[in-house]
Amino acid sequence: MKKKNPNNRKIISVGQIVSWLIVFLVAVWLFNKPAVKETTLGYSEFKQKVAAAEVSDLTVAPGEISGTYKNSEGKLVPFTTVRMEDPNLVQELSTAKVKFKAQPDRSWVGNVLFNLLWIVLLIGLWWFIFIRPQRSDGKSAMNFARSKAKLQDPSQQTVTFKDVAGCDEAKEELQDVIKFLKNPKKFQKLGGKLPKGVLLYGAPGTGKTLLAKAVAGEAGVSFFSASASEFVEMFVGVGAARVRDLFDQAKKNAPAIIFIDELDAVGRRRFAGIGGGHDEREQTLNQLLIELDGFESKQGIILMASTNRPDVLDPALIRPGRFDRHVSVPAPDLKGREEILHVHAKKVKLSDDVDLKQVAKGTPGFVGADLANVINEAAILAARADKEAVEKSDLDEAVERVLAGPQKKSRIISKHEQQIIAAHESGHTIVARLTNHSDPVHKVTIIPRGQALGYTLQLPLEDKFLTSKSELLDKLCILLAGRAAEEIVFGEITSGASDDLNKTMAYARKMVMELGMSEKLGPIALPNGEDSEVFLGRDLSRHNTLSEELARTIDEEILHLIKTSYDRAKQIIISHREAFDKLVATLLEKEVVEASEIDEILGLKPVVVEEQPQPSPTDSVKPEPKAPKATKPEAQQADLFE
Repeated sequence: MKKKNPNNRKIISVGQIVSWLIVFLVAVWLFNKPAVKETTLGYSEFKQKVAAAEVSDLTVAPGEISGTYKNSEGKLVPFTTVRMEDPNLVQELSTAKVKFKAQPDRSWVGNVLFNLLWIVLLIGLWWFIFIRPQRSDGKSAMNFARSKAKLQDPSQQTVTFKDVAGCDEAKEELQDVIKFLKNPKKFQKLGGKLPKGVLLYGAPGTGKTLLAKAVAGEAGVSFFSASASEFVEMFVGVGAARVRDLFDQAKKNAPAIIFIDELDAVGRRRFAGIGGGHDEREQTLNQLLIELDGFESKQGIILMASTNRPDVLDPALIRPGRFDRHVSVPAPDLKGREEILHVHAKKVKLSDDVDLKQVAKGTPGFVGADLANVINEAAILAARADKEAVEKSDLDEAVERVLAGPQKKSRIISKHEQQIIAAHESGHTIVARLTNHSDPVHKVTIIPRGQALGYTLQLPLEDKFLTSKSELLDKLCILLAGRAAEEIVFGEITSGASDDLNKTMAYARKMVMELGMSEKLGPIALPNGEDSEVFLGRDLSRHNTLSEELARTIDEEILHLIKTSYDRAKQIIISHREAFDKLVATLLEKEVVEASEIDEILGLKPVVVEEQPQPSPTDSVKPEPKAPKATKPEAQQADLFE
């Protein structure tokens, strides 16, 4: 039997009834209150004014006569008088030429019906504003304290683990949750308890929300989904009330899964703001902690949440006994990217020349959302060109659109600026191709794309989780090669290398201060103020522990890395000036130069792409516990803005 949706229940409190009773009495008083104060005349005085023709606009009703008369100042004043049995009244009014109208007698039944009309009108208005929305979708003006979580019926859940790819380890971690929801007695008879909360964390777009939906779909239970920002409102106590209501609904629909997206919106560390405080967000967090302690896993309720910033969550929230299982959802590797592409390409007609494995190799660092966007963009491009199927060229263009934006062939660029851009990008390309520890150059173009007027695209041969000092030094050299080429060819520099310089400074600072790659300072890691979060008040209390001498040495090392890399880039370009000039001319002619033609110009052999070896179970070298984020293919861009 289908369970009744708890959102459909009616809640009419005593306070609401009293409020509407007050509104009704005020409405009746306003209706019966005379708009203008009336004067009461005696009947004899009224007759005198009729004879003197001082009355007008009379209304003759059973038992009462009302109208206006002229006072001593000549102003019209409203009046009323009691009607007496006077058979000559009509004749006297006609003789005095006083206009009047008669009002028929209304029985007590009519009076009762007339008053009941207002009562029915108010009740109908009450039902339309409050009761009707509750019966339809649960949204009501008095329901601001109710949870806004959406309940998805088990029969309507279509997402399963077949729709999730690229995160096999995360799916294995969540298998216990599914098995417990399907067969809780299997765990309970051995005394085992399932974790109350499961925290999914990872970069944006890795599929955390999709994983939670797949768990509910696999287990076949009710699924409550809500965003953490929906709990906090301007009214004090609303967030805590919504948390209580959400858990009450889940208990009545058990077994169920509660999923809270972007948990850091309410789960940030308490008393961390400037001056501390106890705001509405902290009350909501406190209520969430209480609810996590208040239910047992045997009730069949699992709380799942996702966040991109697990480091800012309150320690009391992620301790054992609350969110005691943390599942990392990282960016997918080569195999995972290929699986994700196959999932999103199920409903897309692909041409025979499309190899999704090659697309996966060319998209390192892409997350699931990026890959879904690539497939969608390719389908749009193919449809725009009236093609029967998505071709390889469409996918290649889609990858570049995701990386650098759409092409802007209509942008008018002067010939001199085109030469500067071509020299800039050729500098990146020459140095990238002739250094030993850089990623292979895939293509170089001077066609504007996005905000960039040109870019050099490098694609790694395999996924990397560790970066050597030699690779970073080559990266600095490649970044500075565009500025070096401008200086060599034109004898002056432009603003085209602004983005390259920002990246260069960031890499050099990280090498010296965090990675221990400085010869003078050695293997030390120093605090970096750029990574602190301003919204966390505890960061403001941290004092700078660097001495003036140490800070001076850091600056010297950073400048030394940048200067030596710049000189090295200039030396490489000067040593291969003939090939450099030929590449510049080719770029100005064709606008796009592929990897094979670059190798031909430089007289080099093409880079052989080998299959990525699978890790062995006996591998002893492991990445550090918090592995660095996988990065997307580097596109060295000349952002020359008009």
